[in-house]
Amino acid sequence: MRTPRRLGVLLLLLLLLLASGNKNSKITPEMPRNVCLGVVNSGSYDSFYLNDTAKCFTECTLKDDSCNLKNLQRYWLDYETHLVENSLTEIVNMSFVKTLVQNFSTDTSDDLYFSLTPSQIPRQVRENENKPPDRVRLPRSFFESLRGKRSSVRLAITVLDIGLGNLFKGPRISLEDGSSVLNNQLVGLSVGRMPVTGLAEPLEITFSHQRYPPNMTLSCVFWDATKGPTGDWASKGCSTEHRARRTVCHCDHLTFFTLLLRPILDKATVQVITYISQAGCGASMFFLAFTIVLYTVLRFFRQKLKSEDTPKIHMALSVSLFLLNLVFLISLGNGSQGSDAACWARGAIFHYFLLCTFTWMGLEAFHTYLLAIKVFNTYFGHYFLKLSLVGWGLPALMVIGTGSTNSYGRYTIQDEENRTTLELCWFREKTALYVTVHGYFLIIFLFSATILALVAWKIFTLSSIAAGKEQGTNWKRVLTVLGLSSLMGWTWGLAILTPLGLPTVYIFALLNSLQGVFIFTWVTVLYFPRQSASSSGAAPADQTHSVSPG
Repeated sequence: MRTPRRLGVLLLLLLLLLASGNKNSKITPEMPRNVCLGVVNSGSYDSFYLNDTAKCFTECTLKDDSCNLKNLQRYWLDYETHLVENSLTEIVNMSFVKTLVQNFSTDTSDDLYFSLTPSQIPRQVRENENKPPDRVRLPRSFFESLRGKRSSVRLAITVLDIGLGNLFKGPRISLEDGSSVLNNQLVGLSVGRMPVTGLAEPLEITFSHQRYPPNMTLSCVFWDATKGPTGDWASKGCSTEHRARRTVCHCDHLTFFTLLLRPILDKATVQVITYISQAGCGASMFFLAFTIVLYTVLRFFRQKLKSEDTPKIHMALSVSLFLLNLVFLISLGNGSQGSDAACWARGAIFHYFLLCTFTWMGLEAFHTYLLAIKVFNTYFGHYFLKLSLVGWGLPALMVIGTGSTNSYGRYTIQDEENRTTLELCWFREKTALYVTVHGYFLIIFLFSATILALVAWKIFTLSSIAAGKEQGTNWKRVLTVLGLSSLMGWTWGLAILTPLGLPTVYIFALLNSLQGVFIFTWVTVLYFPRQSASSSGAAPADQTHSVSPG
């Protein structure tokens, strides 16, 4: 009788354990399969896994935990080694990677040439054939150096399309504004795990390309997996030879190579521009300070100034520009010295006053629109207070948002030899720089340009009709438009022309740094007019009543 009872107890316990196991299996979810962490497909190089991993070229566009750049980059470096040592594959023809793998005798007595025509598999070409524009030359001395070690060598030549994401971009590109991998293509050469360095005669890789802007340069670089936490581009052992519509790289080792297209500012040029900017900013600060003091004194003698909004807006722009110049000069003097936190703070402060200056220039344009274009029904209660909330508050919100993404840090400019010519506390993330500086300024600039064009049309057409037979007023109208353009920041618009070459860079640095002098001149002419100026109609757009009662 006891046996059935024992069996019943055992069956009950078994059912409880099964129920507990099912319950636990429901609680523990299956971990998602994240290919871009670089672990799932590690060591697997079938077509399915290659295509699967290649998706990360486009998906890894942001710095987050969903992508492990180091593992992914190592995957593609190991893939070429796998083709040489563990695979019988001789040709790889996929949309993102094309590879030729071939055995060569070390008794080769001639240089070997290979075509790197885009969208085609690399192929060997004869020396007497027409040389393709994109090619590799392996010197015979390379094979001679291997004769004592082996009778033949298996060589892989790869063209890899890395897309627009962050893979194989490295810290160098993220820190340099406007830098990029030419055509997002890499050329890899490998003989397996055997390292090949210090070649007596360097190999040659020729890249063809269109003409690039005169303020940009192309540099031959190779991928150094040991540089930094995830690897980076380096140039040691490589030299760059510039030719018409092509660039030749001479390198003394085998790995992945490419051309970096980046801004060029040599040390001498940077020093000249720095001196121009320092002198111009110093002069602007002096005249801006004088403008602010002059306005403060005039408020005690001219009661009308206390109720007018126009001079208040001028002073707000003057204060923001004065503080911007001050922070800029301090940044130039200190560079990126100090801790990361201090550099982050200096970058944020510099960004804030730059945005304040842009915003107040836009508000100058808006105010001019109300006075010169709309004219009627322009009453706004607490008008200047509302402008101040926008002029000082909007930039603060943008800086807080930018700071929350940890976008501030050290920013470097390098010359053709990859030597640092200038280092500042500024942006270390290009996306935030493009959105909050370039994009924001472009909006302000286009708005101001539209308003200035309308005001200029009104000055040169309607004013000429009102002037009647009065002669010699055209130059006054031109000066009026130039004065308004200085308030609306048209000197900043010269930055659009800087890709044309160094002369425009010098012009931009000079005129833009003197914006404070131009504002002082405008305010002086505006509030200390000659007796005859009141009837000339030279400055109707600014010398008008307030749009609010105080």
